Amino acid sequence: MSGRCFRSLTLTDPILYSFRRCPYAIRARLALAVSGIAVEHREVKLRDKPPEMLAASPKGTVPVLVMPDGRVIDESIDIMRWALARNDPEDWLAGDDAALIATNDGPFKHHLDRYKYPERFAADDVDHRAAGLAILDGLEARLGERAFLSGERFGLADAAILPFVRQFAAVDRAWFAAQDLARVQRWLEAFVGSALFERVMVAREVWRGGAHA
Repeated sequence: MSGRCFRSLTLTDPILYSFRRCPYAIRARLALAVSGIAVEHREVKLRDKPPEMLAASPKGTVPVLVMPDGRVIDESIDIMRWALARNDPEDWLAGDDAALIATNDGPFKHHLDRYKYPERFAADDVDHRAAGLAILDGLEARLGERAFLSGERFGLADAAILPFVRQFAAVDRAWFAAQDLARVQRWLEAFVGSALFERVMVAREVWRGGAHA
């Protein structure tokens, strides 16, 4: 995982609407960063979404990538694949695994939300934690067969899934640390300690319209 820097912004760079802690936005920023594609980063508050973002993507979720020609990509995995299709210096696309990512984005995210926000979903957090753990057990087994989810090198599947595992682990760090997930824990620790992750998690001022942080 590199710490490659963006080039200087130009008037023809895409605009990225993002929220620092959102796992979907994190993974989009990871792919944009490793690809070296410059973007105008507009950090938003999800409770106070700017009208420019909503005009581009009425569903109101981040990330949203707006092209200079007005074309919009508002699914994080599509942003990742778009960026890497243009420049993939670390060969992340070779580590794409659509089925594994779909399990993360579907069942795992479902249980993560209900584990983290049981009141919001009127859910049993313990049951959903157990269901999420069962999915992580599958990742643990996979990491026993290879260095990364993507294979012998960090790739798209790792970058797409890690932000969600990080969020799951953060709900109750002591409980997570006590689980029989030594490989997942090492994989997560290496990711969180990487220069790339540190760079995409830099805190930015909220974009107010007409300017960017």
